[in-house]
Amino acid sequence: MSNTSYPFKENSNVMNVQGGEKKVMKKILTVALSTAMAFSMFASVAFGDTAVTPQQKFDALAAKGIFNGYPDGSAHLEKEMTRAEFAKVITKLLGLKEVTGTLSYKDKGYDAKNWAVPYIEAVTAAGIMQGQDNVKKIFNYNGKVTIQEMATVLTRALKLEIPANPNNNAADWAKGYVQAAIDKGLISKDANFKANASRSQLVEAAYAIDQATNITFTYKVVDPSNVEFTLSTGEVVKVKLDKPLEANKETEVKFKDAAGNEYTAKVTWVTTSAQTVKSAAASNLKQVVVTFDGSVDPKTAGDVDNYSISGKSFESATVSADKTSVTLLLAEDSVLTNQKEFELSINNVKNEDASKTLSQKVKFTPSDVAVPTVKEVTALGTKALKVKFSEPVSKTEALKSINYKIDGSVIAASVTYSYPDTVILTTNLTEGAHKLNVSNVTDFSGLKLVPVDYDFTATVDSAAPEIVSATTTDLTKVVVEFNEPIKRVDSAYANVSGKTPSTISISDTKVTLTFPSSSPLNYGENTVYLKGVRDYSDNSADREVKVTPSLDTTRPEVVNTSFSTNAQGEYIAKIKFSEAVKETTVADRTNYVLKNSNGDVADENGTNASGNPLVKPFLDPNANNTVVVNLGTGLSGTYSLTISNLQDTAYVPNTMLPYTATLNASQAAAGQISRVWVDSEGSTKYVYVEYNKAIATSGAGNALEAAKYSFSTSENGTYTKLTDEDSDVQPVSSDTVRIATTEAVPSNAWIKASYVANADGTYLTQNGSYDLKQQIAANVITLSSQAITDKSTVKLVFNGKLSYVNYSDFVVKALDGTTVKPNGYTLSSDNKTLYLKFDSNLPVNAENTTNPWHVETVAGSTTQDSFGNKVVITSAPLEDAVAPTVDTDTFKVAKVSATAATYEASVVVSEGVVLTIPSGLNATDLFTVKVNGATTGVTVDQASVQTDATGKQRIVVKFDYTSVLNDTDRVSLNYNANYTKALVDSGDNALAAFTAEELYRYVK
Repeated sequence: MSNTSYPFKENSNVMNVQGGEKKVMKKILTVALSTAMAFSMFASVAFGDTAVTPQQKFDALAAKGIFNGYPDGSAHLEKEMTRAEFAKVITKLLGLKEVTGTLSYKDKGYDAKNWAVPYIEAVTAAGIMQGQDNVKKIFNYNGKVTIQEMATVLTRALKLEIPANPNNNAADWAKGYVQAAIDKGLISKDANFKANASRSQLVEAAYAIDQATNITFTYKVVDPSNVEFTLSTGEVVKVKLDKPLEANKETEVKFKDAAGNEYTAKVTWVTTSAQTVKSAAASNLKQVVVTFDGSVDPKTAGDVDNYSISGKSFESATVSADKTSVTLLLAEDSVLTNQKEFELSINNVKNEDASKTLSQKVKFTPSDVAVPTVKEVTALGTKALKVKFSEPVSKTEALKSINYKIDGSVIAASVTYSYPDTVILTTNLTEGAHKLNVSNVTDFSGLKLVPVDYDFTATVDSAAPEIVSATTTDLTKVVVEFNEPIKRVDSAYANVSGKTPSTISISDTKVTLTFPSSSPLNYGENTVYLKGVRDYSDNSADREVKVTPSLDTTRPEVVNTSFSTNAQGEYIAKIKFSEAVKETTVADRTNYVLKNSNGDVADENGTNASGNPLVKPFLDPNANNTVVVNLGTGLSGTYSLTISNLQDTAYVPNTMLPYTATLNASQAAAGQISRVWVDSEGSTKYVYVEYNKAIATSGAGNALEAAKYSFSTSENGTYTKLTDEDSDVQPVSSDTVRIATTEAVPSNAWIKASYVANADGTYLTQNGSYDLKQQIAANVITLSSQAITDKSTVKLVFNGKLSYVNYSDFVVKALDGTTVKPNGYTLSSDNKTLYLKFDSNLPVNAENTTNPWHVETVAGSTTQDSFGNKVVITSAPLEDAVAPTVDTDTFKVAKVSATAATYEASVVVSEGVVLTIPSGLNATDLFTVKVNGATTGVTVDQASVQTDATGKQRIVVKFDYTSVLNDTDRVSLNYNANYTKALVDSGDNALAAFTAEELYRYVK
């Protein structure tokens, strides 16, 4: 069946295949007839229309000009239809263009005056009908239409597949067409195919087709990725989109009905929910207004932890009444800088229908050019007045009573400042109208308020404050809001008189009660009592309110991660969370595990044998909710850092789900030149400069400018610049350039590249300088480091990227002549680290003085980089990177004092190790001895490494026990490796944490 798609008119959410679009109608033959396949041509079917009987269907078609009645006005459905009449019905039905000026047949009377010619020529041009005698060019327009002819027309129109072995008694020329129609259920297999079709049968078929061409549908956007179409036939088609719809944007969507017919609809997902952040702006230096393109969820949009500016902190986030903007108030100790660009990060803000979570960065430049004004003056009875300014104002001037005059006179007032924009003046007022004049009050950009008189009226206030609301999202804090500003609260408690808050703070109309964590609120309903709630008219009353904590049950989530190096070359991972996280969980190093690209725990310079960082992670003081993890130096390739068990700061803390970040050390490393080599052809030298990052090839940091390169015979000597006239710089890969120059560059010269940027536009620096220096080396790839990492792996780190590896090029040898060959390899994602795999055990101490091991390449090595530079290793000593292990089956406990209960617990270690107890720690910090699962009565005295009678190295821990061990006691020895690398082998590889345990009778 044809899968051609046709456009349909759209009327709001209703599409119709007709509606006067004749150009469309002329193309929808396939759609129309294929839809008709779902119906018997010889059954009376109604398509949501009032026509039920053949006569009614005839009348409907006649009204459209598709059928004509006889001169006597009747339909004569019992009569047979001529081929000419059939051609007209098909032409009209399918909107084919009538063809004039063409005579394809030679029937008698077949001329321009014949009414049927335009219709016969139309179906002929469309390939739907043809003559009965193609040799004599006879159409036989007065002949009758047989059922097999009807089947042929439908099969051609529907482009049905013709069966290879038709099984029916139709004429030979029609067998295939008829069989196709039978297989599709268009005609009965028992029909007399050579018999003429009646007008009634043709009406049924034509009506089915006509109704199919009038199928309409409506659509409903379930969500941006799912649309439901409802056809006028009642069929519902559910469409899952490959690409989600964009809000309020018309999008073309294709779908098929059950019969396989394809439709094209224009769909618009209409939503008022926000899809993006439109802008951020600051008209003063204390408030940032974030505007969205629609409405947002008030809870997440009002969560101040979801916004951050580097080096700044926010006190509150206030959502506008229409939920399309949020005003962020900076903390009292934070202030923006006028006319300086800032970047605001918005994370974890959901839109109103929760269909999208917004995480976006937007830049803005504060522009504070408006002087502050008095926005509102309200008398608080006759003893105080409240002044609210148009923007945040400086506390220093706002607190000076001399800056306020009432009715032209300086007042003796006590001034209370409520951050950011409100003061309350406590002073006696007479009843009636007054004028307030304010001067010298400034905003945070130094703009001073213009003195203007503000009218207000004082009336006697005799009503005590009333509670408006009480809220708490934690078990330790309740915010009670009153209907007027509060001057004082004498005391407060929750539920019982003994449960008192540690602090009572008042800000305008809000009273905040903070309870100690040792005496929290109940999980259920609480009654909060406030004694002596006093307003500024000295009206006082005791108030109480019931409040049920709406606890925070949202887990902290990782919003984004970054990975970079600091000035010391240490790799720093920064993990930003969706909310504040508890510092104690942040500092727990066991909550972070670093693994290499093979999935093995990474025991590197900055991590222990368990992959935990040696430097304690901490919260970044310059970035909200951001954890800093120092992973040390010497990383290469790709790593994964798994973070788990961090909790938020809620009283009932929520624990994060484990999160794994991918860290690319090559991308994080400071930009530098990896290597430089030279090829020569006659007087031209080709200097290849390979960087450790993809480089810019345009803009200010363009690495293709010859003038940025110079050379010298020594690192700190005088450098000679290359010139554009004598040198040509071309890129040969994303991180490498080739300089063709006729300058006399020595083969061992130092090359300097200045002011070169990476592909992101960040300038590369070396030791704080924009000058990068590297000496020309031979055009071979060399080793940066080489080590045995476990008993079956050798790790080789190269100074360039490998493009082809033949592991048979490498052998590992010992001084005594022992040779081991690899049987496989893996290559890191940056193509610079090669892991050779071996069947036989490699030594655990490759650097031993009696029989050291090394790696080398065989003659004719083919392992190379993409420039054809071969890997040549003559004899590279292998480092020991195999961590020592213990054999817990060798666990022993021995009594060492006949007079006291003093014992030694020991276990054999796989190789020689050195024990160094860090300053500030002792043996009890590193080792724990338990008897029957408890430390009760056990005192660890000391730890050491000793050689036993068999020559094996043992870790020995001496301990006292308040009793004498007996055969039924269970003894365990635990080594805690989380503090530092206290036990290391000669290669500085740390022993991992271990626990050995056994019944005393088996180990004594």
